[in-house]
Formats: sequence, C-alpha cells, structure tokens
Amino acid sequence: MFHKILIANRGEIALRIIRACKELGVRTVAVHSDADSDSLHAKLADESICIGRAASSESYLNTKAIISAAEVTDAEAIHPGYGFLAENAEFAEICKNCGLVFIGPSPESIRLMGDKIAGRHSVTQVGVPILPGTKDNVPTVEEAQRIAEEIGFPVIVKATAGGGGKGMKVVHSPASLPNLFAMARAEANASFGNPDVYIEKFCENPRHVEVQILADQHGNVLHLGERDCSIQRRHQKLIEEAPCPVLTPKMRKELCECAVAAVKAIGYYSAGTMEFLLDKTGKFYFMEMNTRVQVEHPVTEMITGVDIIKEQIRIAAGEELRYKQSDIKIRGHAIECRINAEDPVKFTPSPGKIDGYHPPGGLGVRIDSAIYDQYTVLPHYDSMIGKLIVHADTREEAIKRMARALDEYIIGGISTTIDFHKRIMNNKEFIEGDIDTGFLERLKI
Repeated sequence: MFHKILIANRGEIALRIIRACKELGVRTVAVHSDADSDSLHAKLADESICIGRAASSESYLNTKAIISAAEVTDAEAIHPGYGFLAENAEFAEICKNCGLVFIGPSPESIRLMGDKIAGRHSVTQVGVPILPGTKDNVPTVEEAQRIAEEIGFPVIVKATAGGGGKGMKVVHSPASLPNLFAMARAEANASFGNPDVYIEKFCENPRHVEVQILADQHGNVLHLGERDCSIQRRHQKLIEEAPCPVLTPKMRKELCECAVAAVKAIGYYSAGTMEFLLDKTGKFYFMEMNTRVQVEHPVTEMITGVDIIKEQIRIAAGEELRYKQSDIKIRGHAIECRINAEDPVKFTPSPGKIDGYHPPGGLGVRIDSAIYDQYTVLPHYDSMIGKLIVHADTREEAIKRMARALDEYIIGGISTTIDFHKRIMNNKEFIEGDIDTGFLERLKI
C-alpha cells in the first residue's frame, strides 16, 4: 500500500478521496488554487500546496505544478478523481515516467476508450451490441449526408474525443444536418482540441444505464451492478439511481456480463464504467466507457457496501481484488441528487457566499460535499457543490426518504437546485419509474 497520495482535484471528490485514504492509513497531499485556500480539501489533507491561480489552466490542469508538488512532498501516487486530468492519457504517462503511480487505468486504455470510434470497435469484437454507425471519423458534410441517408434519420453526430455532452448534435432531417454537423465539429475542437466526429443512429428517448466495473492488474474483473442515469438536462446527469428499476434479472445478467467481457477484452484495470442506452423494447447498446471514477459512484456503494475509491487505490497499489462476483449482493435501492449552485428554473450559475447551512441526516442519508457555512462558492469551477444520496429497502421508500431529506436541506445565500429535485421527487411519472433521457424535456424543465 502507498505511504502518501497526492490528490489532483478539488471539492467533494477530493474530500471523498481524503476520507478513503485516512481509513486506509495513507497520508494525503492536497493541491489547490490560490482561490481555493479556504477549501475543505486543503484544510483536511495532511499537507496542502498552492499550485497556481484560480483559472483551472493555471492550477488543476497545470501538470508541471502537480508533478512538482508530488515530488517535493514525496508522494508515491496521484489520484485524479473525475474531471480535470482524470482521463488525460498524457498526464497518466507523465506520472509513469516520473516514477509516480497514476491511480487509474493505463495510458493505453485511456487513449483507446477515449476515442469513441476505437472504443466501439473494441467492444464489438466480443459481441457487445452497438447502434448502427460509422467506423471512422466523418470529415466532410457531404459524407455525413450520405451516411445519414443510409442509416436513416434521426442520427446523432458525436465527438470522437471527450464526453459530457459536448460535441453532440441530434439531427432529425437532411436540411438541418450541415449546420449541426459544423456546430458539432467546432464544439468538439473547442472542448477537446480535436474536431473529429462520427455518426450513429439516434435512439429516441432511451434510458441511460451504466455498469460499474472493478478490474485488477492480475486479470480479475467484476461488476457492481448497474445505475440508471436517465434524468438529464442537455446530456448532463442530474439524478442517478441504482439499480435500474426496469431491468429484469435476465436483462441485468446479460448487460453486466457484456460489460465484464468488454473490459476483459481490452485488458483494462482500475474502476471504470461501461455506459449503455436501453431502448423501449429492452434492447441495450454500448455507448462509451468512462475510464475513471464516476460522480454517481455513491449509489453503487450504498447498494453493495463496496468502497469504490478504496478498491481503486488498492488496485493501483498492485493488490488483487478482495471480492469475487459471488460476493457482490445488491441490497435495496439508492438515489443521488446532484446539488448545484444554480438557479433551480433557469439553471444559470449562482456563485457567492453561503449564509446558513444545515445538511439533512437520519437513517440512510449521505452527503458528499465540501461546502460549509460562510464558504464562498467560486465562479471558476463546476457548479456542483454536493451530492445528496439516500438508501432504503425499496425504490418507493428511497423516493420518500429523498423528498424528506431535501426538505431538511438548507443552503442559504445562494440559489441551488434543491427545489428542482423536490419537484422531481413529487412527480407522478418519476415515482412510477416512467422515465428516459427525454423526461425533463417533456416536462419543459
């Protein structure tokens, strides 16, 4: 096991990693921007180092400063969390070349699954179903038109690199394709420095279902069940739950076995997530793989009792998985609401000082957050300020518990999405489980 880990991130995920390290007996180093000097992760780590100015490019994306911080503190490994450098193959390679362990997969795996076209090709080799689409980058609008006509509208143009909904455009007709194709390429280039896109058949109003994977460096792979992440706005997840309420045992077995087979085929190790679209007929199609820990990992932890961050660290240290697939039991139902510092109707950012803070509590309630009373939510970073997670014996009980917890949650001084989540927990369709990725659009939220 490592003696000391540097955490190349901020906010709730940095705090989450610190907690796991403390329980493993591992010392921690926090890096922070000058604007984040009062942050909890900087205060609660064993050591903290300022690595630059507020802008991410000058701090949390500053690889030279991060590597230097690891070297001067004698850290043996770097945990990137999610976002920032978590899926940056070049950074993982730099860590390796500097004698530091990158707590995540190999640079080769990050590159392979970061290229959506290559990733799709890899999983089809072991029989994982994918939607009809191109096998290569589509460079011109003329070729895009030809391919779209062959596949049949609607289609979706997607960036081959990156994620988070950037560089994705749904095209419903030939007339709209040229403009949307150009927009997707421009957005992909601006977001990822790579304009390449591919085209696939658009699956209308599917569920977004993903499988949590753990794989060690000794060839052992297991899954921790699936999560339903269908409540989204502009391809950004807002609410996640586990398990997926509509999967039958047979569907679940087939889905999870597909995910494990795909991970084995690419020689992947670490925590990872295989993401799928589930259509109205119950057929599922591989979408992409996230080669990092997910924001929504706590719902899986709540229903399995497995600490995903600890296992990720153990895997990076070269240990074998402590579990066999038969050890993994799904217990009850969990729901996570992402709490953002945003207007609950317009979803515009709402940075500022928190004036009055009271988190909910009680049986089956978990808060993953790094905010506190009089803390200033900064405008420089992502607006998510916390995650509220609940667990109960059934989905119905979990929804009621979440509604109760949201009623207790007080964050004063700024606008948050707490009221938005209250509306969803009281929505008849959500309660009945009649949801898909178009749910919020239909509600005009």
